[in-house]
Amino acid sequence: MSLRITDQCINCDVCTPECPNEAIYMGPEIFHIRPERCTECVGHFDTPQCQEVCPVECIIPDPQHVEHPAALEAKARLLKQPGTSAAS
Repeated sequence: MSLRITDQCINCDVCTPECPNEAIYMGPEIFHIRPERCTECVGHFDTPQCQEVCPVECIIPDPQHVEHPAALEAKARLLKQPGTSAAS
């Protein structure tokens, strides 16, 4: 399952550098997560790093992008391949 950032976001930007898949970006008002790049840090860390550092706990599972752990692992492997662009 991809994560998403709620409108509780305070734009502190501590999550962006923590994302190993470059899935987090600044939207018009708050930060957002690209679901096609979010693996919940599977393949990198035991827990989602953005959630670990978020001071307001506004990063939650996105029910519109449900993925099983095997799918997250496959996505993580694909994203680690050379030439995979951050804007996928």
